[in-house]
Amino acid sequence: MTDTFRTRPPAAGRARITGETLRSAAVAIGVLAALMVVLQVLNTLTGNALTQHLGIRPRSGEGLLGIVMAPLLHGSWAHLGANLVLVLILGFLLMLGGARQFVAVTGVVWLVSGLGIWLTAPRGSVTIGASVLVFGWLAHLVVRGFFTRDVWQIVLGVVLLALWGSMFWTGIAGAAFGPGAVSWQGHLFGAIGGVLAAVMVARADGGARRPLLQRR
Repeated sequence: MTDTFRTRPPAAGRARITGETLRSAAVAIGVLAALMVVLQVLNTLTGNALTQHLGIRPRSGEGLLGIVMAPLLHGSWAHLGANLVLVLILGFLLMLGGARQFVAVTGVVWLVSGLGIWLTAPRGSVTIGASVLVFGWLAHLVVRGFFTRDVWQIVLGVVLLALWGSMFWTGIAGAAFGPGAVSWQGHLFGAIGGVLAAVMVARADGGARRPLLQRR
């Protein structure tokens, strides 16, 4: 009986990384970050009018537009700064899997978090901020290797969990029992969206059914 590693093409999300891949990922995430900065400039100049009109207002028709816009908006420069570093880091790592996968994963996180906030957040609240993307991307990157059965993705997930895993506790459980200024609903549903996206990516690739080690 021998144990042999199975030869297979790269798993979903681990495309061949070249210099062009790195440049494209950096440019794409840079553009997204720049858009957030531009919107914050406009928000500041208009006295936070964008926040008031384009944030997610739970269970209201006008609040549905916020599902599209809220992750791009922030209440202050400090709020934006708190999210921007991880947007750049996690977004870049996710983009290394290719633009199509980035769009698919981000779309799932965006929609699930937005609908979750709209359905469950307190009436009268307005929710904004890219932290829904941060939690969704982080959750996705942490768990995807276990679904795709890819060793290097598992290693990356463990490293990210060691660095920022405490966010799941402080940003969800801690925020839920805190003073209420932080949207734990957005963090929770963002993370759920990230995990759902990981399952979808693995199924599309067939990786969920592929063993890491093959016995003969």
